[in-house]
Amino acid sequence: MKNIILIVSLLTASLYADLNINQIENMILKIHKKRVGYDLNMLESTKNPFVVLEEENNVTTFVVKEVEDDVKISLHAIVAKKAYINDGWKDVNDTIMGYTLKYIGKRGVVLRNRNHIKKLFLSDKRDNFITVEGR
Repeated sequence: MKNIILIVSLLTASLYADLNINQIENMILKIHKKRVGYDLNMLESTKNPFVVLEEENNVTTFVVKEVEDDVKISLHAIVAKKAYINDGWKDVNDTIMGYTLKYIGKRGVVLRNRNHIKKLFLSDKRDNFITVEGR
């Protein structure tokens, strides 16, 4: 009985699996219909939907944050627990462009400005070692 049910189910599956070329081409045409999207110029002109809302006395105020310029800080060398950052030797707790130097390691330093933390590392590509020439 099991064999008969298995044979009948295989035969019915093979009958429904018979697709001709026209059916396949129709399926491909349905898949390849180009979807209409938005124009990029229109998207650039829209306002930012992600704004911070502040509620005071049942009045909603929109607060738009200004974009802060990222400062350029570069680490050139580390010698005897001092770091050469932006053309000057700095020690722990010195201030560099609003950031405080918190840690000096062998290959990098950690700077902190309130909630912002920057980690600077010595580049392997450049010559970062300072040599003292003849005296």
